[in-house]
Amino acid sequence: MKRNSLSSFSISLCLLFAAVMLQAVESAKGKYAHMLFNELFEDYSNALIPVEDTDKVLNVTLQITLSQIKDMDERNQILSAYLWIRQSWYDAYLKWDKDKYDGLDSIRIPSNLVWRPDIVLYNKADDDFSEPVNTNVVLRYDGKITWDAPAITKSSCVVDVSYFPFDSQQCNLTFGSWTYNGNQVDIINSLDSGDLSDFVEDVEWEIHGMPAVKNVITYGCCSEPYPDVTFTLILKRKSSFYIFNLLLPCILISFLAPLGFYLPADSGEKVSLGVTVLLALTVFQLMVAEIMPPSENVPLIGKYYIATMTMITASTALTIIIMNLHHCGSEAKPVPQWARVVILDYMSKIFFVYDVGENCTSPKREKEEEHRLEVDDGCQRRHKEVRSHLSSRNDDCDLKEKLNGNLNKSYGLHGENVRETVNCCSCYKMLIKNIEYIANCVRDHKANRAKGIEWKKVAKVMDRFFMWIFFIMVFFMSVLIIGKAA
Repeated sequence: MKRNSLSSFSISLCLLFAAVMLQAVESAKGKYAHMLFNELFEDYSNALIPVEDTDKVLNVTLQITLSQIKDMDERNQILSAYLWIRQSWYDAYLKWDKDKYDGLDSIRIPSNLVWRPDIVLYNKADDDFSEPVNTNVVLRYDGKITWDAPAITKSSCVVDVSYFPFDSQQCNLTFGSWTYNGNQVDIINSLDSGDLSDFVEDVEWEIHGMPAVKNVITYGCCSEPYPDVTFTLILKRKSSFYIFNLLLPCILISFLAPLGFYLPADSGEKVSLGVTVLLALTVFQLMVAEIMPPSENVPLIGKYYIATMTMITASTALTIIIMNLHHCGSEAKPVPQWARVVILDYMSKIFFVYDVGENCTSPKREKEEEHRLEVDDGCQRRHKEVRSHLSSRNDDCDLKEKLNGNLNKSYGLHGENVRETVNCCSCYKMLIKNIEYIANCVRDHKANRAKGIEWKKVAKVMDRFFMWIFFIMVFFMSVLIIGKAA
């Protein structure tokens, strides 16, 4: 027990001694840091470029780390990004012998105390022209200064929305000195591209790279070259949000437009359906127009909306024309012969269109129709017989007997009423004229009714024809825009 207590006591003494020594060393380094700071900045000026020979070029190494994309404003063509900007250079007047200061090799001091290169973002699109963030710089004994400063930049970016929402964008971030030319300050790329290791994934954009290129440009105002470093941010839009909120509703709505041709003409809802679909697409078109910049490049989804709206407008106009054909009555002209052959004979069979009120699953209706036609033929034959009997006026007795027999056979008349009618020839002639008049009226009515039925069938066939045509158009348009997405 005594040995264990002695060993724990000795360990505690060692730890206490180490802590005291460390504190003494830190206090000693702090003392040397104050001494170094006072000696370095006693005659130092941050207003002039820190080179011993003005003919020499000061090299500034630039590195950009992209942390986050805050916003991409397509309408105003502005990219907002959160960057870490690292600059490093050598100051010829801020060097010391680290052995003289107890091995002190670096200190942290405010950045406004030292000379800093005036490297700015050339394509800045921010209204705020404030100074850079005054973070501390790391000053090494050999005169190397490293300045890490965070920045939220707003840069102009030419946005091409031709393939929205399946578009890719390239936004440039150009950094260069504002007053120093290439003979005074030269900018060197630290890496061949921007650093994306600390990038926070964005919900709307994917980063496919950030290559860096150094350019040396001679502007019209000055004869000296001005170097700059341009970082090209390659962005790919994540289109899932726009597919589910703008594209799929439009596709589903556009498939409703051809169904307007399938509605019965007497329902009165054919034109209302087309107008409703057109208004729905107009709302989506306005939503896209609010996002996109007012440029000549119409986005892909906007072209799809315009094509779909044009198709629905055409379908509504065709629906109105077909409804006029459907409501052609007895006063209309007969169906032309070419329409009978092309539409009623061939197209009706291709699109499985039958007579009005008839379908392909009712054989009983066909039998009833055949029976009705047989009865009509029998009635017509009887009327012909009556007219032939009326024309043979030479023998009144034969006429009476034949009329008596025909009336008994056709209309089931018996008794004294028939004999009285036959005996009165003048009354019988008047009755025959009335019967013929009624028969002619019925025949004309049937002919006019058949004419209206033919026009209704023509309208029905045209409805089915345009329904399939517009279904095919909508299908191919949808496949085309989905193919663009792939």
